[in-house]
Amino acid sequence: MVSCRASTNEQYRSLPGDSLIPEPIAVWTHAITIASPSAKVWQWIAQMGADRAGWYSYDFIDNDGRPSTTKIFPQYQEVVVGQIFTAIPKATDAFLVAEVDPTHSLVLTVPERGATPIVTWAFLLKPTQNSNTRLLVRARISASWLDLARESRSGDRILLINQIYRLLARLPGSLMIFISGIGHGIMQRRMLKGIKGRAET
Repeated sequence: MVSCRASTNEQYRSLPGDSLIPEPIAVWTHAITIASPSAKVWQWIAQMGADRAGWYSYDFIDNDGRPSTTKIFPQYQEVVVGQIFTAIPKATDAFLVAEVDPTHSLVLTVPERGATPIVTWAFLLKPTQNSNTRLLVRARISASWLDLARESRSGDRILLINQIYRLLARLPGSLMIFISGIGHGIMQRRMLKGIKGRAET
């Protein structure tokens, strides 16, 4: 069975983007070893996003049922700070590229009206022995995320992921975070295994 569990050292080490949310209410870190060089793994990271290559996770939940791609798209390989990665197809939800070091790291954020992001989602590619890659992924959540999850945004399409968040929004904050962490873990593991399978093929 493929493990996506981060080691204790990986859970507590500093990752790019950590300083953007200095006092998170939740931190979730996952990791996977991929039998492929980091430059190849990066190609799949660079083209993530709805209306791009997909998220390589459960597409019926976060990609409107559209299968995530199994090929590399050259037009999506250049990633720059300020670039938008749409969260779900044809919706206003979006991740913003806050930091990027091609073939090494990527930090996506959900911006807030103030200076502190609501969410950071960091990807770190570490070369290992035999030209393999250790991919670490960390989500950090600010207190403002609770308010965002509870907002009613009529302009968005009511996809399954929207419905899930609206149900969670009815729960007390601590319970909402706990259940969201379980859901995030399920989706994140699927994503990491999706990237691994593609990069190793």
